[in-house]
Amino acid sequence: MTETAPDHAAAGATPPLTMFSPDFPFSYDHFLDSAEGLGRVPEEVRGTEVAVVGAGLAGIVAAYELMKMGLKPVIHEAGEIGGRLKSQAFDGAPDCVVDLGGMRFPSTGRAFYHYVDLLGLETREFPNPLSPATPSTVIDLADEAEPTYAETEGQLPAFYREVAEAWKQALRDEAEIDAVQDAIRRRDAAELKRLWNELVARFDDESFYGFISGSEAFRKLSWKHIETFGQVGFGSGGWDTDFPNSVLEVLRVVFTDADDDHHGIVGGAQRLPESLWRHAPEDIVHWPAGTSLESLHRGAPRGAVTGIHRGIEGGVTITEKWGRTVEYAAAVVTCQSWLLSTRIDTDEELFSPRMWNAVEKSHYMLSSKTFVMVDRPFWRDTDPQTGRDAMSMTLTDRLPRATYLLDEGPDKPAAILLSYTWNDDALKWLPLDADERTRLMLHSLHKIYPHVDIGRHIIGRPITVSWEADPNFMGAFKNNLPGHYRYQERLFNHFVQRDLPEHQRGIFLAGDDISFTAGWADGAVTTALNAVWGVMDHLGGATSASNPGPGDQWDALKPIALD
Repeated sequence: MTETAPDHAAAGATPPLTMFSPDFPFSYDHFLDSAEGLGRVPEEVRGTEVAVVGAGLAGIVAAYELMKMGLKPVIHEAGEIGGRLKSQAFDGAPDCVVDLGGMRFPSTGRAFYHYVDLLGLETREFPNPLSPATPSTVIDLADEAEPTYAETEGQLPAFYREVAEAWKQALRDEAEIDAVQDAIRRRDAAELKRLWNELVARFDDESFYGFISGSEAFRKLSWKHIETFGQVGFGSGGWDTDFPNSVLEVLRVVFTDADDDHHGIVGGAQRLPESLWRHAPEDIVHWPAGTSLESLHRGAPRGAVTGIHRGIEGGVTITEKWGRTVEYAAAVVTCQSWLLSTRIDTDEELFSPRMWNAVEKSHYMLSSKTFVMVDRPFWRDTDPQTGRDAMSMTLTDRLPRATYLLDEGPDKPAAILLSYTWNDDALKWLPLDADERTRLMLHSLHKIYPHVDIGRHIIGRPITVSWEADPNFMGAFKNNLPGHYRYQERLFNHFVQRDLPEHQRGIFLAGDDISFTAGWADGAVTTALNAVWGVMDHLGGATSASNPGPGDQWDALKPIALD
């Protein structure tokens, strides 16, 4: 098992970075690790049913922690347990598993890894471009005479190193990355908020492209350097599909090292929510030993939700697709927020007009993946003419954009993520089926590797996904546009409900799109913990004085309000 490093440092050592959020610098990992637990509810409300809409990671985490408190979560799910942590095995090869959604998780996401470690799941380093887990990387751009081959970043041509250094310099000069990361390492919430609040006020209306093109570091170079940065990037790959988005979205990623040191879950990321569904916690209240979410639900969650309304007794009423309607004392809603105004008939009075405005303004990223299974990891063969790997992790401006090689061992079938694309690049694939997508990708990759017959190694049927085409998701994840900070603040703040009118209380939003780090599983976990605190508070419970929760520290840590 890959263990996460402890967040305390030896005397004189530099503390590690974590996803200690600059927007709301609350130590969720410490909150989770405390022997005091996440809080208690009054004995008279133990066993109370609380609806949880969605069985993705946020929904499963919220339900698991509510169950531990002695409440009875009732999960409603339209599809599979896991949500966008969706894994799939190839036909006839149960051990060759690929991740259609989240597949790589930064080591700085300590709240996420709390559950990985709790369940004893094995992880391994993900083969990002130029990472130690990647034997070699090829960069293929249209105006280059030949593709660039490198096994380490130090082997890249001088031009690419100029691009990398300009990006680092821009972060130092324009965004005070050194000071911000120092505050994150020391978990100095006051200093982090001071620095970040100034950056929010300064950059809320700035796009990522505007930040790059306006930086002194890139102005000294050329537009070609900016274009190359967008196509290649550093860390997990190219950045240009993020160019229209708010630069604040990107700064949150790089400040917390979320774009580096990624690990995947052996056997697929879906193992995490599925294992948590079956896990029987030892420190459980009210329920007998051996109780799990699976046993509470008699083996399966409730069905898809089509309506959310205010109940006649003041609770929240959930209506399922085939008509069953139940009123709950509270509800945690973890589906993507757009569904509240599209596929789920939701009382307008449950949220303020400003909250509905924030929901409707959400901007989701499109995402497409296509995988093939091959008979063996042939890319590790040595090309006799060049002495290089036969094929490499590939970044290109051709149709596939990014190709990842997923090795299960020398004598086993392996997988190739032929194409991982976003937004406009993902939209190009939307009308095509898996076979046609594969044919076009192989055609493009043949231009890069003319002497490699990838097709003769392919076995079984391709697997593909376009998240924007799934009616239960309508996109991969949210990524705010310039000027959207106010909307995100409203969504994130909603779990603290003491100042809300009575008719808007008792329904809590969670999920990575509610967090300030949309697209990262750590945000799904932390907003689930916010919702758990909210339900506990709503039902008259409280945290231990020695382990205050996110709502208890709200006044000191809450995100800056721009207005």
